[in-house]
Amino acid sequence: MSLLLDHITYTYPGTTHGLHDVSLRVDTGELVAVIGPSGSGKSTLLKLVAGLETGHTGSILLNGENVAGKPMHQRNIGMVFQQYALFPHLSVVDNVAYGLKLRKVPLNERQNRARDLLALTGLAEYAERSISRLSGGQQQRVALARALAIDPLALLLDEPLAALDASIRGHLRDQIRTIQKRFNATTLLVTHDQEEALTMADKVAVLKDGRLLQFSTPEEIYRAPANKAVAEFVGLSTILPATVIARDLIDAGFARLATATGHRQVGQSVFALIRPENIVPTPSSDATNRISGHIGTQRYLGSIYRYDFLADGAALPLLVESHQIAGNAIALPPEHITLLDS
Repeated sequence: MSLLLDHITYTYPGTTHGLHDVSLRVDTGELVAVIGPSGSGKSTLLKLVAGLETGHTGSILLNGENVAGKPMHQRNIGMVFQQYALFPHLSVVDNVAYGLKLRKVPLNERQNRARDLLALTGLAEYAERSISRLSGGQQQRVALARALAIDPLALLLDEPLAALDASIRGHLRDQIRTIQKRFNATTLLVTHDQEEALTMADKVAVLKDGRLLQFSTPEEIYRAPANKAVAEFVGLSTILPATVIARDLIDAGFARLATATGHRQVGQSVFALIRPENIVPTPSSDATNRISGHIGTQRYLGSIYRYDFLADGAALPLLVESHQIAGNAIALPPEHITLLDS
């Protein structure tokens, strides 16, 4: 039960905002997360798949069938909204069974299906309660159970944890992922939370200004971003403008740095990306890419320190994460410098 978006283009009337030639595929049982800054087109994409927006060009294929023109209730899609959209006048079990009732499933069958799902989501004891007596996390699981009750071809999650306290998001992320895997649900998740996307998803799609910048595994997105825009949006980093001055050598202005330059020619402008956890805080005197300077702003995060290192002659600080504070020097390991074309 795959979901395929093939060259989707959609613009809101009278504007140039929307989506521009976006293609991606969610295979059976996969969870694909869509991330990007505000206005990137994340919600638009989800609405088009759900049938809440229409008028696009390109194809949206659910299990091989083009659903263009079909209303939402005919697409057999389960959706969990940011605010859950539960019915306060119905019990928990009746909320879960609601979609089955609309499909005229017999009462006993839909009640049994709903109670089975509540058991799987850890809510069996709350079946007869009203929605108002549940916590936000419990309501989120009810919404997920309701979406799965209809045995959907695809499951759409629209910022499912955004309304919850940060203290419980991590636990619920794991619960959602466990349930999604158990049901082998083909799932599209829209989120503004990078950590949520990286920890939950099989693949991540990064959008900006309605265009797909990169579609790959979380590891690939983080370690080898396709361009500067992806690098800036995903994770923390230092990005230095530089020039290739020789094979495997670049000039960042304040320092010459050894790193693999690959196919790039001498004189080519590049950006040098280095993640804060890869900077060596206390290098030996002969370490490669050793840089002198001093500590700027420090932030204690419990398990690590995050701080700015002000390299001598540099216009921008280098962001460092480490269990210890550096002295008057750091080192940038050549293997941890990623070059991005300008």
